[in-house]
Amino acid sequence: MRVTILVSVAATTTYVSAQTNAPPPESTEKPASDFWTRKTLTGDWGGARKELEEKGISLQLYYNQQFQQNFKGGLDTHNGHRLSGSYDLDLTLDFGKLGWMDDAGFYIRTTGTWSDGINPNKVGALNNVNSDTGDDHAISVGKWWFWKKFLDKKVELRFGLLASNKDLFDVSPYANHEDKDFINRSSIRNATIPHRTGIGAFVKFQPVEWFYTQFATVDAQFQARTTGFNSAFHEEPWFMAYWETGVTPKWKSAKGPMPGNLRVGVWYDPVPKTKFEDVGAAETKTGDVGYYFGADQLMWKECADEKDTQGLGVFARYGHARADRNRISNYWSVGASYKGLIPERDRDVTGLAVSQSILSERYADERHAGADRETAYELYYAYEAAPWCIISPHFQVITNPGGDKDDRDAIVGGMRVRISF
Repeated sequence: MRVTILVSVAATTTYVSAQTNAPPPESTEKPASDFWTRKTLTGDWGGARKELEEKGISLQLYYNQQFQQNFKGGLDTHNGHRLSGSYDLDLTLDFGKLGWMDDAGFYIRTTGTWSDGINPNKVGALNNVNSDTGDDHAISVGKWWFWKKFLDKKVELRFGLLASNKDLFDVSPYANHEDKDFINRSSIRNATIPHRTGIGAFVKFQPVEWFYTQFATVDAQFQARTTGFNSAFHEEPWFMAYWETGVTPKWKSAKGPMPGNLRVGVWYDPVPKTKFEDVGAAETKTGDVGYYFGADQLMWKECADEKDTQGLGVFARYGHARADRNRISNYWSVGASYKGLIPERDRDVTGLAVSQSILSERYADERHAGADRETAYELYYAYEAAPWCIISPHFQVITNPGGDKDDRDAIVGGMRVRISF
C-alpha cells in the first residue's frame, strides 16, 4: 500500500509539471461585480469605468421617477395623480489624478425634467410636495464649478454656476435631497432662506476638524437654462450673500464616535421687494436680510465600525425673515432618520419629518386676512432593491396647504424610484 501511494504522488507531480502552461480550471465563485450587488446598473464597463476613475475621470448617470396621488383635500382630487421625474448626468475631473494640479478639480451636472407634478393644480401647497418637478425640458446645465484647496486642505475655493442649497449652506445628512431622502420641499429646505443658483464664488475655511466658517456670493438674477453670464455681469450687480459657521462635534460612545453638526447662518438679498403696506402706498425696498439655525446628530449606533452609519439620527431647522416683505417670516422643522430599522435590511432608511411655514403677520394684516401657516408631515421608507436601485414609498399630510386657515388639508402618497447607471 505504501509503494502504491508513492507512485501515485510521483505520477501526479509529473503530470502537473508537464501542464504548467495549461489554463487554470474555471472558478465556481461569484463574479466580483454581481448584478444585484454592483453599485451601478451598468457595472464597471469591462474595467473601463475603474480605469477612468483611477485617472481622475468620473461619470455618473441617475434616473429619478416619481408617482404621486392627492387622495384627499387640497385643490382637487379628480384625476389627482401624476408621473414626473428627472435625470442627472455628472462629470467630475480630479486634476491631481490627471496630473494637472494637486487638490483641484472640476464638476458639472446636466439635467432634464418632465411634468410639474400634482402640486400646482391638485394640492396648492406653499412648499412643493415633490421638489423634483420642473418644466418639461430635455437637458440643460444645472450647475458647474472649479474647485481648489489650499493650506493643507484647510481652505476650499469654488467658482462657477453654484447652487446655494444641497451643496453649500444648511446642508443636513438626513434631510437634504429630494432624490435621496424626503421629497417635500419643506422637509429638506428652510423656507425662509432665499436659495439661489447662479454664477458665483464660495470659500470655506476649516482650520480644525470640528469647526468651519464659509461665505458665498451668487448672482441674484439667474434664469434657469441660461449660462448665467448675461445676468451676473451687467449694469445691476445684484449678488446674494450667504455666511455660515458651525461646529461638527463627535460624541463618544461605546460603539465609536457619533458625528453631529450645529450651524448658524445669515443671508442678504439685494433684489427689491414690495413691503406689505396699503396697496396704494406700497414701498419697494432693497437689502433684505435673515438668519437661520440648523442641527444634526447621530444619536445611536448599531455597529462599532466607525464608517458604519447604521442607527438613529435626528435633525432640526429654524429660520426667520423680515415680516414686512416676506410672505413666510418663520419656519421650523424637526425629524428623525433611521438606517437599518428593519432586521436584515441594514441599508434601508426610514425617515419622519414635521415642518411648518408660518406666514407673516404683516402679510395677513395688509394682504390676506386668512393667512396663517402650512404644516407638512412626511414619512418615507427607502428600500434598497439593489445598490443601484432605491425604491421609496412616501406619505404626506399637508394642513392648510397654501397657508390659508380655510384651505382643505391634503393627504398625498406616492412612490419614488432612483436608478444609478
